[in-house]
Amino acid sequence: MTTAAAGASTLIRCPNCGRTNRVPVGASGRPRCGNCHKPLPWIVDALDDTFAEIVDKADPPVIVDMWATWCAPCRMVSPALEQLATERAGDVKLVKVDVDRAPGLSSRFMVQAVPTLLITHHGKVIARRAGAVPVAALRHWFDEAMVQDAKHEKAPGNGAPSKGDP
Repeated sequence: MTTAAAGASTLIRCPNCGRTNRVPVGASGRPRCGNCHKPLPWIVDALDDTFAEIVDKADPPVIVDMWATWCAPCRMVSPALEQLATERAGDVKLVKVDVDRAPGLSSRFMVQAVPTLLITHHGKVIARRAGAVPVAALRHWFDEAMVQDAKHEKAPGNGAPSKGDP
């Protein structure tokens, strides 16, 4: 995986047909396999200088994994996050941030423990949790965050018309 955003890409193997695809790390939209056209899991790395393009401008919701190489729980949750990203291909982007290599992001998100997981949508953090959990708990956490985000987006004053609006 790569961390240079501008024009950079990563190679992602399609879980459906096995074809390797080159996918831009900071593109808008949602990647699809060039061979079978199924959604691809979108898993990339980000650092302080690439985060905005990779995460803040992303179309799908983003799970941000704030982790460290020396952290055993981080290594335990990583396969579960990758499984979720594969299961929800096209509906989520997984971005891994090594906190030791991205001190600005660690500060920005006030990371005090690793792993710290964030869900962002349209550039805003909508959910946060610390610690490693199994994939079933990650699914539930992600789904709940999406329900709450949808409710917030439909609330009056958030772009949706209220009863009194024309």
